[in-house]
Amino acid sequence: MSDVTRILKAAQQGDPTAAEQLLPLVYEELRRLATHKMANEAAGQTLQPTALVHEAWLRLVGNENQWDGRAHFFAAAAEAMRRILIDRARRKRAIRHGGGQQRLDVEELDLASPTDDDQLLALSDALDKLAVEHKVEAELVKLRYFVGMTNDEASEALGISVRTAKYYWTHARAWLYREMRRRQSG
Repeated sequence: MSDVTRILKAAQQGDPTAAEQLLPLVYEELRRLATHKMANEAAGQTLQPTALVHEAWLRLVGNENQWDGRAHFFAAAAEAMRRILIDRARRKRAIRHGGGQQRLDVEELDLASPTDDDQLLALSDALDKLAVEHKVEAELVKLRYFVGMTNDEASEALGISVRTAKYYWTHARAWLYREMRRRQSG
């Protein structure tokens, strides 16, 4: 049993110091995953990987969730990071926060790279629909896309084989692509 699993079990049994013990063990892995995810975000993103990890950690610990082992914990972390990014995208699009306006690079008078907020929101909606039909595939997408895990890492976190993870990843990508195209044309 890993230290992470042992501490998660202690947290489930009501140990008030478990969260303090857990953070040092998972922080670097969460930060690495957040760094990978943030590297794929649109230019001009103001959220830093450290801030994403800290905000996700506060949500995870603040909700006093009970995690059934390492896989469940990292799935919850992936969902927390996803929700943080979705919430930020929605806020950025809101009119009162300047949504709908395009940024200009004043020095070069070129449009800044377009934000992918609409695409991120469309992906989130499609991912919710995928979860209804294929829950494990949706969890795999969250781990791969929002946390930046590899197939090997995600398969371990979900308790499935790497081959199954690759199959699920291929199927989920095609399913999400069709759903997002249908939303655009509809």
